Order: sequence, then C-alpha cells, then structure tokens
Amino acid sequence: MNFKPFEKRVCLATPTMHGEELKYMTEAYATNWMSTVGANIDEVERVAAEKSEMKYAVALSACTAALHLCAKLAGEKLYGKPVIGHGALEGRQVFCSDMTFDATLNPVVYEGGIPVFIDTEADSWNMDPIALEKAFELYPDVKLVVCAELYGFPGRIDLIKQICEKHGALLIEDAAEAMGATLNGKQCGSFGDYSAISYNGNKIITGSAGGCLLTNDIEVANKVRKWSTQARENAPWYQHEEVGYNYRMSNVVAGIIRGQYPHLEEHIAQKKAIYERYRDGLKDLPLHMNPIIEGAEPNYWLSAVIIDKDYMCKQVRDDFKALYIPEKGKTCPTEILETLASFNAEGRPIWKPMHMQPMYRMHEAIGREGTLRCHTNAYIAGGVTDVGSDIFERGCCLPSDNKMTEEDQAKVIEIIKSCFN
Repeated sequence: MNFKPFEKRVCLATPTMHGEELKYMTEAYATNWMSTVGANIDEVERVAAEKSEMKYAVALSACTAALHLCAKLAGEKLYGKPVIGHGALEGRQVFCSDMTFDATLNPVVYEGGIPVFIDTEADSWNMDPIALEKAFELYPDVKLVVCAELYGFPGRIDLIKQICEKHGALLIEDAAEAMGATLNGKQCGSFGDYSAISYNGNKIITGSAGGCLLTNDIEVANKVRKWSTQARENAPWYQHEEVGYNYRMSNVVAGIIRGQYPHLEEHIAQKKAIYERYRDGLKDLPLHMNPIIEGAEPNYWLSAVIIDKDYMCKQVRDDFKALYIPEKGKTCPTEILETLASFNAEGRPIWKPMHMQPMYRMHEAIGREGTLRCHTNAYIAGGVTDVGSDIFERGCCLPSDNKMTEEDQAKVIEIIKSCFN
C-alpha cells in the first residue's frame, strides 16, 4: 500500500458531543444538584421511557446495574424473596445469550443463578429461537431467559418473547447496544418483561456511564428506585428491611445524557452511512457484513464482517494470543485487526462466546440440534454446529466512529482489501 498511517487515530467508537451536554452539566453545578437527584435525572427518565416506548425508566449508574436489578426482580417474582446471604436466583438455571459481552450474564451470577448458554442464529448473530426451544425441551423447569441484541442489529427478539410466554418464562432484554433500533416497528428495549439500555462511553449516545431499567409497571419502577438507593425505608431514620445498592445515576452524568438524546436519530443516521459505505466498498470481497433480518431497522452501532470459510487463512487462538499463517488471496480476523492497528486504526474481535470463556467452560451450551456441546476452545463433540464460535473465529468489528471521514473510511476499506492480496 502506498499510503501512510493515519495521523489521527481512527477509533472503533467514541463519544460525539454537541454542546447541550455542557449546558445541562453546568446547570447541575450552578444549582448545586450534584448528587443522585435533580432535573437532569427526571428528564432522562422521561425521555428514555418515551424513546423506548415504555411507561417508566429508572436512571441508574450503569447498564450492568440495570441488568442486575432486572435479574433480582425476575428472581423474586419467580421464586420469592431469598434469605439474607443468598441471591434471588440461587441455584436456578437461566438461559442466556452465548455470543455477547459478559455484562449480559454476570448479573445472573450476582444473584446466584447458573447460566445455560443458547447458541447464536447465523441469520441474525443473536440468540437462536430454535436453539432456545430445544433448551426448554431439555430443561423445562427453567423460567428465565436473558437475551442480548448484538451491535445494534436486532435478532428475533419477538420470537424469543413468544417462546418465553409459551413456557411461562420471564424475559430480560439486554438492549445495551440496540437503543433506537426497532423490529417490526417496535423499539428494542420494549420486548422484555424487564429491559436495560446503556449510556456507556462508546454507545450510540453516552453519558460517559449510566443506564436505565425499563418497565411498564409502576410498582417495579418504584421498587428499583428503592433498591438503587440502598433500600432505605420510608422512616425518619435510616431503616432497612432488605439488601440495597448504591446504583442511582448522578445528576451530572444525567446532564450529559440529556444533551445527547436530541441527537440519537442523527447518530443512527451517521452509523447507517458508515455501514452502507463498508457494504458497498467491500462487496467484491469474500466477506459479509452484520446481517439485517426482515422487519429490523438497526441502529448500526458497530459495523462488523465475517470472512467466507474458503478464504480464511490458518489461524489459531489460545486464551491470550492469536497466530496465523499469511496466505495469498486469504486472510483472517487477526491479520485484519493487526493490519488496521499498524495504520493507526482500531478494530476488535467479535464477542468471544460465553461457553468458550475460562470461567464458563463447564456450563451447558445448547445448539439448535438440542445436543449439549463439548466445553473446549476448538473441539465440538459429535459434529454439532456451534454458530457463535464460528462467527467469533471468522469475524471482526471495523472502525465505526461517527466522526470518521469518508476519506478515512475509504482508506480503511483499502487496508482491508490489502489483507486478501
């Protein structure tokens, strides 16, 4: 290639500020509302509920906090209040998305639950409804499903919800990456019995941190507000009857989010343009972009690719390192990511499936054949298809920052093309 590395790093995804954020933060400072109450929090909760098409939103310190309280809510609804020292899901199996960030299912473990991983659907890169049905055949007593939406591209969350209802199970929807995305006109975050969205620093809009729990039940919203403020009782002194958490959102952080919300659709349009430029620029290469299923309108948060099997060079990974053998006309995610990095551009691997993670390798993982899979990095017992591991093996996320110029992206596309030469 006859061009130089980028002078300014081309990032995967960074915050994009507009000015209103500083206005609302300054108001919090000037009025001395610097804690976990204030006008910014009230407005974030109002707008978050409206945008998500839910009745109530509770602003919390992180999406992980929201998911934790979702798990606690579900556990207590299903099994009653636990004794002190035990989680609400203590010893109970929970069906969880396999290919996701571990924050999706860590809250299940916080509450003593045992994750059982559901394989990924090739057509959507999200939880496979067929594999979920098989899981219920194997474990009919399971009453909770935790489903994440990957990279802002909805899967068949509508079918997941129907399957849960059929089996009398509750659904926690992790819409951390999918705020503003829709399926059949319905907002991601509005399918779950309990749902969570994220304002982490790299999300479609950000507060540097923060998240919201979404619900249509005022009693649930009030319970979450109580739990998130150390479960203090309505008494003239500090009185506590159950375990609580310090999970409320700061009014300063809420000021950033408040200033970001008017730009949600603008950010989605920018991310969509990035996706479409990659799609058009890479169309002659043996790879495919994130799939878009019928009826879905993604938020296009991260653009990703998967390399056709016949064009993968030899690649091997252990838990910390990756090696590959360069081969003309072929490439692999490791080569693409290393080449991008050499030009000062940032990509990253697809989420490593949970059943491949060291801490979860002894947990059950279920594919659509209904056969439990072997828990090792590479070997799959009995030839059972492992879609999530295959996507991880052949896929990577591309620079998707909405401040990346068209010229920058054109250069990234040429860098990717060079990996096949």
